[in-house]
Amino acid sequence: MRAVFAIASAALLATAGVASAQVWRSDQGDGTFRNPVLFADYPDPDVIRVGDTYYFVTTTFANVPGITILESKDLINWTLASHLAERLEGRLQYDLQGGNAYRKGLYASSLRYHNGTYYLATTPVGQNTRIYYAKDVRGPWRHHELDREAFDPGLFIEPDGRAYLATASTADGTITLLTLDRDLARVTDARKIHYIKGAEGSKILRKGEYYYLFNALPPRLALTVSRSRSLFGPWETRDQIDDKTGGHQGALVDLPDGRWFGFVMEDSGAVGRMTNFSPVFWKDDWPVWGTPEAPGRVPRRAEKPIKGFPFAEPATSDDFSGKRLGLQWQWNHNPDPARWSLTERPGWLRLRPTVADRFWSARNTLTQKTQGPASRAEVKLDIRRLAAGERCGFGTLGQFSANLTALRQTDGTAALEMEVTEDTVNGARTRSGGTASLGRAKTLWLRTDVDFSTDRGRLSYSVDGQRWSGLGEDFPLAFAWRTGTFQGPQFAIFCYAPTASNGGIDVDRFTLSGLTPAKAVPRP
Repeated sequence: MRAVFAIASAALLATAGVASAQVWRSDQGDGTFRNPVLFADYPDPDVIRVGDTYYFVTTTFANVPGITILESKDLINWTLASHLAERLEGRLQYDLQGGNAYRKGLYASSLRYHNGTYYLATTPVGQNTRIYYAKDVRGPWRHHELDREAFDPGLFIEPDGRAYLATASTADGTITLLTLDRDLARVTDARKIHYIKGAEGSKILRKGEYYYLFNALPPRLALTVSRSRSLFGPWETRDQIDDKTGGHQGALVDLPDGRWFGFVMEDSGAVGRMTNFSPVFWKDDWPVWGTPEAPGRVPRRAEKPIKGFPFAEPATSDDFSGKRLGLQWQWNHNPDPARWSLTERPGWLRLRPTVADRFWSARNTLTQKTQGPASRAEVKLDIRRLAAGERCGFGTLGQFSANLTALRQTDGTAALEMEVTEDTVNGARTRSGGTASLGRAKTLWLRTDVDFSTDRGRLSYSVDGQRWSGLGEDFPLAFAWRTGTFQGPQFAIFCYAPTASNGGIDVDRFTLSGLTPAKAVPRP
């Protein structure tokens, strides 16, 4: 049966041909772009312009380093610039002690720039709000901690330096404006300024004589905008767009020529929450998403807001030849630095097993975002150091975590097990999907394919890098906020054991390439 499945799986894999190393291209090369700008889970966006450069900050939850910052010259072609926090503090669970912190960590943040300093407001779940600050967006970052928790804080700084935080109560929709001192270190005043049922994710900007307050409405996946001549109100509110017309959480960013452009997050199915960008025009001092010819919706395709810059994308593939991990990588929780290295074997990532009883609770799982509409990730592993009892391999981390796990048998041979872990409201549940013998193999190639046109993934392996066999059935791709990681599926390299052990694996390289999706992606 295993041989029959391997033949069938190989045939299935052959039908999903590799398209190119590039998975998705928003910039069409003709002066236009298509949405989404990044076909991956980049939720809770905030975007600012500093001179001729744009910065995009996005949520990372329990992943470390926390909070990702991207940069662009044209709002369309983005690369990774930095991360905010090297580790998470305040909960033992961030070290995977006493449980996990998936769906906790750092939520929606707000980025601003004033008088030579970058400021970023964020609220760790269940803790007080922090205002980070740095002279360079690449850090180092320091922070002040306020005396209260402001959910999804929206930072706004007047030209004269007066600073405020807008925060909306998820319980009743009351929007409160906090006044900060000149150092953005202390709250000096708090006033309730507006009410919108279900509001959160506040963002404030100013254009002309009006202040504009944007709020997400998760109960109906919609975005509102309110305007006032005073930050303290009164405010008048209008609906903007929703997930049927473009998204439900975002705001606007100004262009050097005086125009404005919109950015907005939408729930995008199994891949997670993606961010769209949109032209905006003004009517009677109200922003209107889209164009005068097609108002009230984010276009699938539009003219680039700034032309003349080439295609660029966040880093993905890695040969681990650097002294530091690339910015595309994040650990699932705070890592144990003694259990991984880039220097013990230069050109390789060495993973020693952490102590855990299962994949879901294992520390030092190294992750990277999956990419849509369909992509293939491969790792090449040296498994000679793998010891009995250790479980090391590659696959996905998410609502469904599907993995190929290398094992050392008592006779010294190696084996491979496919398993799927589903996180449920009653806890994580793991089932085996089959095993395969690897004999005396020293090197192992593992492959994970994801296709968001069908929301299915598959795993395969090779002992020579040429001939591939599938193991286990296709597995589901899914996104949820009550279970899983509150993120889209992530590629995951891991190594753990039920008791202390010092073997492990060496990772030679990670390679990401595009697949032709089973179902065609609609063209603009």
